[in-house]
Amino acid sequence: MKNAPPTPPIDEAPDSLTERGHLWLLEYIDGAPLRFQVRESGLIRFGDDDRVFHPEEIPVQYHHAVRYVREHLDRDALRRAVDDVEDYVFFGTATYRQNIDYDWARLPSFVGTDVWSGDDGRYLTFDTVENALDRLGLDAVNAFERELPARDFDPDSYTIPESAWYDGPAAGVVVRNKRGQRGQILSADTESADAGAIDRTADEIAAESATEERFATVEQRLHRRNEAVTVDQLAERVFEAILREQYQPLVRGPESVALDDLRAAVATRARAYLGYS
Repeated sequence: MKNAPPTPPIDEAPDSLTERGHLWLLEYIDGAPLRFQVRESGLIRFGDDDRVFHPEEIPVQYHHAVRYVREHLDRDALRRAVDDVEDYVFFGTATYRQNIDYDWARLPSFVGTDVWSGDDGRYLTFDTVENALDRLGLDAVNAFERELPARDFDPDSYTIPESAWYDGPAAGVVVRNKRGQRGQILSADTESADAGAIDRTADEIAAESATEERFATVEQRLHRRNEAVTVDQLAERVFEAILREQYQPLVRGPESVALDDLRAAVATRARAYLGYS
């Protein structure tokens, strides 16, 4: 599966990036790289920036984003649009908690940034990526500026805008042009931020986060998808949501929470919600 294009710091990018043409300024999301490829069978193969995941060994922090892609990607639309689905690799960010506490209800679990076209032998321009992802049921990362003349952009004096996904500054900005050149400016605040550590037990976290309201929301979603509402289905989706929102605080530091204990505590509450205990 094709690797993602490198995005160096802006001061290591080619000078021509900011000297001519037009630029796209995209929000850098504080998450983790995720790429995927639809196989001819219809199954989706996933990976991060340097690994291709075995289907049974996808790291747990990626489960929410993987499920999101599987449920939202319109594979039939992709088949209608291209001759060979395996010619295309999609790249983006799995949005789970690193240093920034985003508005998780608004931020998609996966936001796309790039598409590799094996047929063309190149990464598609971002405007093409936006259009393609929209037709396939997924979201592209948001743009702060579109078609900005390069002469109007000074990386040395540029101020990182407010994020579209929480009340605070973006984690950074990715600067791109249609020639495939790119560079990024990361916020010093983000680079030095500390997500902290959680000082509660798995049972306490489950009591606070695995609420009846959250189970009811998942139950409604399962009904809309005509899927069975079971303890396992409820518990796994709620566990994934909690992990997405609290991942780094849960696993960081000497007081890190055992994720198996948290999963079990959520399952206990799912059984109670369905009236089994």
